[in-house]
Amino acid sequence: MSLREQNKHQLIDQDFDTLVIGGGINGAAAAAALAARGIRTALVDARDFAGLTSQSSSNLIWGGIKYLESLEGGLVRGLCRGRNELIRAYPAAVRETRFLATLPRGLRRPRTAVWLGSWLYWFLGDRFTRPPTLLSANDIRRREPAVNVSGAAGGVEYSDAVLVAGDARFVFNLVHDAMAHGCVAVNYLQVTDLAWDKEGHWEVGLRDQVTGDIGQVRARVVVNAAGPFADDVARLAGVRHRHRHVLSKGIHLVVDRVTSSGRVLAFISDDNRPFFVVPLGSRSCIGTTDTPTDHPDGGVTEEDRRFVLDNANRCLRLAAPLTEADVIAERCGVRPLAVLPGEYSPADYLQLSRRHAIEAAAGKNFVTVFGGKLSDCIKVGNGVVKAVLDAGVADPGLARRWYGEPDDLVRQQYRSQAKVLNGALSQVQLERFWCWYGLRALELLETLQKDPGAACPMLPGSDIVRAEVELIRTTEMVVTIDDFLRRRTLLALTVNADHLASSVAESDLDQILFD
Repeated sequence: MSLREQNKHQLIDQDFDTLVIGGGINGAAAAAALAARGIRTALVDARDFAGLTSQSSSNLIWGGIKYLESLEGGLVRGLCRGRNELIRAYPAAVRETRFLATLPRGLRRPRTAVWLGSWLYWFLGDRFTRPPTLLSANDIRRREPAVNVSGAAGGVEYSDAVLVAGDARFVFNLVHDAMAHGCVAVNYLQVTDLAWDKEGHWEVGLRDQVTGDIGQVRARVVVNAAGPFADDVARLAGVRHRHRHVLSKGIHLVVDRVTSSGRVLAFISDDNRPFFVVPLGSRSCIGTTDTPTDHPDGGVTEEDRRFVLDNANRCLRLAAPLTEADVIAERCGVRPLAVLPGEYSPADYLQLSRRHAIEAAAGKNFVTVFGGKLSDCIKVGNGVVKAVLDAGVADPGLARRWYGEPDDLVRQQYRSQAKVLNGALSQVQLERFWCWYGLRALELLETLQKDPGAACPMLPGSDIVRAEVELIRTTEMVVTIDDFLRRRTLLALTVNADHLASSVAESDLDQILFD
């Protein structure tokens, strides 16, 4: 029986303290924090974990320097502290990275004012990162030849962080951490109805999107972390909140690497928003857009592609302009932005705050997470725990850390064990194993010691080996090939689609994953 089927068996017709609906970053953080506290927790998602917005971010962990312009100093300070804690907790997976921001001539504020703002940003971030640097146009040209400085007044270099293994992998690892502390998590399990019974429990109808099976689960508290669908879930439950969501679509295009420096290149787009070129393995991820939408699923339009390509070609100095033929992959995510009554008008759309809010419905144990950013996930997880305890769930009081990589002693054990392989894997692969799998990387090494043949690459042009495919099959609830290619790995984002399809067809990947 697969892990997913085992978990479903433990879930259906069972009672839990808390049911978390939604397996994106907010739901994964909530489930991990609740389970580590000892609260009996279940987590379901109608799609795969990180299957919507949380698989389509910029892969940035940042403090939101742009929010200084809207005078949201409290939000920036909170995001910076969240960023700092993630860098501390995930030294392999969250890496401090320099951001080189090119400032065009005619900007509303002079270059020195932006530079002073970057210092304020640094101080709000408790001086945790390397300090900022003021750059001339010539400085930028020397540091990043790929940047077009013809219309530049200069720039600023400062620090934030990037997700080394990508957003979806980060989210799933939180789901796995939740399961390690007793959470029962199942993907592709849709909530069909929510009913509040006389005994003060939620009776939640479920439908398996894979088999069509239906069932039910009971929970004292429901945590609604469904992201862009959170308002729909609240309506299904018949509860009202003061907050609601306004939806914003953001897209990215993945192209061949435009710089080898490892920096994130930041610009001002045509619509006066931050525009990034972000390292993504051997590729560059370019974007993003920020357009209002009524559709939680979103989709990349021709207008979206043209906007990103036009801005990239304006900001970069390349051998040839980027065209649609250069696009390796597309990413489209819909941001749920939290608003209160009277806060939103279409004219103020771009000024909407990116804060999160955790709101409990009056009279029922129903908690919804509105908004949120990946940088704020620790605060979200801790906030949900408080809301669940406030709803009357007994506190087991287990003082277990719910996030972060294994400690240094385990890392040293991993490195010592890796030496036994006698060079069967590259140092890059060994570092990636630790970054992607954490404690489970030790299982990989044990497998490879017993079966050296499991170190063979699975696909041409990729260093993913048979042993980790088997690990993913047994521990990561892969249901579709897209789960594997796009969310458990970065293959769908870094390998040309036609080449990837032919490589998969020629391999025994399907057989290993699904037989």
